[in-house]
Amino acid sequence: MKKLTITIKTVFGLEDALVQELGELGYKNVQKLNRAAQIEGTWEDVYKLNLYIRTGLNVLVELCKFRFKTKEDLYENAAKVDWSSWFNVDKTFAVKGAVHTDLFPHSQFPLLVIKDAIVDEFRRKTGNRPDIELKRPQIMIDTYISNNDCTLSINTSGVPLYQRGYRVEVGEAPLNEVVAAGLLFLSGWDRKSTLIDPFCGSGTIAIEAALLATGIPPNIERQHFAFKNLNNFNPQIWNKIVEEAPRKPVKLDFEIIASDIDQTMVTSAKRNIRSLPVARNVTFQIEDFANLKKPSETGTLICNPPYGERMGDNLDEMYSKLGDWFKTELTGFECWVLSSNEVALKEVGLRPSRKIKLFNGNLECSFRNYSIYSGSKKASKNEQV
Repeated sequence: MKKLTITIKTVFGLEDALVQELGELGYKNVQKLNRAAQIEGTWEDVYKLNLYIRTGLNVLVELCKFRFKTKEDLYENAAKVDWSSWFNVDKTFAVKGAVHTDLFPHSQFPLLVIKDAIVDEFRRKTGNRPDIELKRPQIMIDTYISNNDCTLSINTSGVPLYQRGYRVEVGEAPLNEVVAAGLLFLSGWDRKSTLIDPFCGSGTIAIEAALLATGIPPNIERQHFAFKNLNNFNPQIWNKIVEEAPRKPVKLDFEIIASDIDQTMVTSAKRNIRSLPVARNVTFQIEDFANLKKPSETGTLICNPPYGERMGDNLDEMYSKLGDWFKTELTGFECWVLSSNEVALKEVGLRPSRKIKLFNGNLECSFRNYSIYSGSKKASKNEQV
């Protein structure tokens, strides 16, 4: 059986986390790409990845690759795909993707050419055409164009995989689940020691940590996957994968602490975890971070404090207070802070041992590690932080 080329897309900055996760899932020869990773596999792998992958946004199956010079070339090559063998005319579809070429007047134009090729192929074979649905199509065709090269793939996930199905309430500036999972991988957290999030918001980091530590698939509550709309969908294989997935409650022998000063957000976080079999593994607290006491001598802290972009606040004092708290209370901890506010980050006042650039939504952020050991000192004002 011919192996499929499977591409898993992710967020900029999470490529290493995705490669690590694929290795942990047993995949070898993982190729790291820009905002993605690629493997070879089967349709069973496609189903498994959609259920199990934590740091991926979409799972793509490559249909074809070709070179082109004109819109006619693009049309003819796209029309060679036997589209009606992949999905029926009664399914809605959309063509989306990334276009990096100077061959066309605007980036959407080649997507329209490919859409026309698909519609015309259906008309020739069936006498009818499928409808276009841009918001929630049943079939998503992913297009990647770089100069004269085009790759067409089926997006087997549909809506991004950060839509896990468990989050019923979000805050004003939510961290999506894929980014939260990525932070856990990048931090090097060992999944068997204390984890603290003192700005938990709707609980995403803590919930993803509990799912990761127990091995329960992140998309265990998600019902909608685009591969279910393909003609080759095998419900027997899918049902077997779901039935074999771990989902029983597991009691962890360490603490995951999610805290926030906002009572409404803590209530939302509790509601979000309610449907999952990991609810007992997260301790929620309503507290100012500066009043929290470490529950163990060592551990990991990961937090996503306010950036100030949406609120317009001056956060320098809060970030300075955060650095003081790390230094006085969290000796023995690895503390990680994600923020897009470079000015406020300098107020933490501690020298980061690592800085990782990544995106949270459209915001370019820095994910910084502060190793808090006995005698950790504030950096002087003229030191580069």
